[in-house]
Amino acid sequence: MNSGILASEHKRELVLKAEAKTSPLYGCSPYDRPIREHIEMGVVNLDKPVGPTSHELTAWVKDILELKKAGHSGSLDPIVTGVLPIMLGKATKTVAALRLSGKEYICLMTLHEAVPERKVLRVCKEFTGPLFQMPPIISAVKRAVRVRNIYYLEVLDVKEKSVLMRVGCEAGTYMRKLCHDIGVALGCGAHMQELRRTKTGPFGEDTLVSLHELKDAYVFLQEDGDESFLRKVIRPMEEGLAHLPKLVIRDSAVDAVCRGAAIAAPGILSLDKNINKGDDICLFTLKGEAVALCTALMDTGEMLENEHGIVATTERVIMDAGTYPQGWRSKPK
Repeated sequence: MNSGILASEHKRELVLKAEAKTSPLYGCSPYDRPIREHIEMGVVNLDKPVGPTSHELTAWVKDILELKKAGHSGSLDPIVTGVLPIMLGKATKTVAALRLSGKEYICLMTLHEAVPERKVLRVCKEFTGPLFQMPPIISAVKRAVRVRNIYYLEVLDVKEKSVLMRVGCEAGTYMRKLCHDIGVALGCGAHMQELRRTKTGPFGEDTLVSLHELKDAYVFLQEDGDESFLRKVIRPMEEGLAHLPKLVIRDSAVDAVCRGAAIAAPGILSLDKNINKGDDICLFTLKGEAVALCTALMDTGEMLENEHGIVATTERVIMDAGTYPQGWRSKPK
């Protein structure tokens, strides 16, 4: 696929199955949470600088915001810059979903010998679709051959031995290895010179914030009680789940899911138009709050047709039990 967009960026459309209202007495819009709750259920789209590791930056963010937990969306080498979403507090439950989303990079590749531009363009065009990759010797994963998808590879400029390209790829793709393999195919050798990540799933460069901006925003809150800046640099965790197919469920079904129950057909109000059996999906309330990460047991058509039966199993609960009232009856003892 060479569409110029990541798999997670394809436009999603909801289909209405049933209508219902939500009670204002329970829950709230992710954008209206009290500031401390907003922090504990938020995400910072950090602009990673050259130098520190992803782990170090995550630790600094945790210290600045006085949190017990924080987790990043996928490691970047110290020399790599760019998009590094960091999930905060309770939002760390969603790290895995974001970590597996597609990535985009701007890469500067250096060829070891000059090659005609038309040959560079022709060979790079061949490096789309599924590719076999062996992780580098120095890497965070076990070294074994694996398949990774390159969604698009666009050569932006070729100047002597320098090649600037934009690459959209599956999570876990090693850009250093991609440059090496392109060099082998060109017959001249090549290596990665510079790299910047420009997208991780739904996060791009348009919402990036620096560590200094985050620190300033927190100081404004502490010293002046001004939370407006902090609400801009910390986004609701739901924005980090926007790339997943969604199910919107009834208020009466929320608490059962929060206690680990699967979601049944009567609990669905609307759903993504293109859900397939086995997909990772996310359940939301009518107010837009994330409830749980699930695995679909039916496709969209089956979910719409069936009035009974389990449509998805709950894999990871996000919302605290008791946020919404119990809508199910316990069996009598």
